[in-house]
Amino acid sequence: MRIVIAGGGEVGTFLAELLSKDKKDIVVIDTDEDKLQTINANFDVLTVCGSATSIKVLEEAKVKGAYIFIAATHFEHVNIVAASLAKKIGARRTIARVDNLEYITPKNKRHFKNLGIDTLINPDKLAVDEIVGMIKQGASNEVFEFSKGDLSLFVTRLNENSQVVGKELVESSKIYEGFEYRAILIVRDEKTFIPRPDDIFQVNDIVYAVSSRKGLDRLMRISGQEKVRIGDVMIFGGSKIGELTAQKLEQHFNVKLVEKDKHRCMELSENLDKTLIVNADARDVQTLKQENIEKMDVFISVTDSSETNIFASMLAKRLRVPKTITEVENIDFIEISKDLKIEGIINKKLIAASLTTRYLIDADILSIKMLNTAEADIIEVIARQNSIITKKTLAELNLPRDIIIGGIIRNNESFIARGSTHIQAGDICVVLALPDSIHTIEDYF
Repeated sequence: MRIVIAGGGEVGTFLAELLSKDKKDIVVIDTDEDKLQTINANFDVLTVCGSATSIKVLEEAKVKGAYIFIAATHFEHVNIVAASLAKKIGARRTIARVDNLEYITPKNKRHFKNLGIDTLINPDKLAVDEIVGMIKQGASNEVFEFSKGDLSLFVTRLNENSQVVGKELVESSKIYEGFEYRAILIVRDEKTFIPRPDDIFQVNDIVYAVSSRKGLDRLMRISGQEKVRIGDVMIFGGSKIGELTAQKLEQHFNVKLVEKDKHRCMELSENLDKTLIVNADARDVQTLKQENIEKMDVFISVTDSSETNIFASMLAKRLRVPKTITEVENIDFIEISKDLKIEGIINKKLIAASLTTRYLIDADILSIKMLNTAEADIIEVIARQNSIITKKTLAELNLPRDIIIGGIIRNNESFIARGSTHIQAGDICVVLALPDSIHTIEDYF
């Protein structure tokens, strides 16, 4: 499978690193020879120096017959032209990264389809959607919804108050019999693993559990967490993500946006109707106290600096804000954020890569989520007619140890997967896959 990536920036390089691990035939195009040398030195990929809008360069990169062409340069006009040309030359599927939100509206997407662009990705919009989803749930940690909330993936760090600490998985399941949830992943001491029935929950474990809609509140209680009633939100950073998040939230909550650049504050005041704009630096404790940080239910840090966002969120947590959401774009800092017990991490590269990866798997994928705080992916997939997964019960199938099915949605009814569960064609399954096993989904589904 040949994949061509136009753009050796952060997103392009991250995708090249991610996809090269699967031993795919990866080609990266960029005009900066130094960037390409760095990519060549670190990853098993081919590189072509030149403009992605050059037909000669695209032909040299063997775009004709490529399974997918991803245009991820910093310039959306380059991405649009490159993706359109790649389709004309013979790429099977094309994806273009764009910044203009007008392009991704449903009525305008068809224009790009006519140009030969199959999918448009706006990383800022994807990040904002994830932030709003976290706030909508009101959980003190991360919650991801599947199929409009019929099933949820709840992520929590266990504390001393958790009712499951010190108990085996099988023991906790018996105690809470009739309660629909399943722990499918644990991160402990920087190691990610799918738990076995005799594994014992420990303090500071980061636990990923699938729950039905009706079981979510109870799952939060037994994990030692409480649902946050959200009314007041503070956003630190007048970036594009900060502005779009404020636009989404100001219709439902009291939103205060803190931005240290005075000129940017003036721009934001023209674009936001109900948000209170504050010209200040949220890294200063006195500033936060003056702006009533102790009354905030959520603190969202989305400046252009990962370090600043981490520091500001730590301050907010120290000042007892119940929920923090932090943009951490430096991949290396995500592990540090985990150690600092910073939850609600947003990373645009991971979000964009998740959306891209779904097109590389030969299965009916509805969504993929690359987890920020664990080395694993959550996949929402439909079981095809006559697929292996429909032949026997889950216990009889003896699935590989590096994948686990957490929950199933059938005819608008959701339930937790057990060993006795027999998956039917058309079932929507929430599946967790550890690294290098995501393509096992193809074999079974």
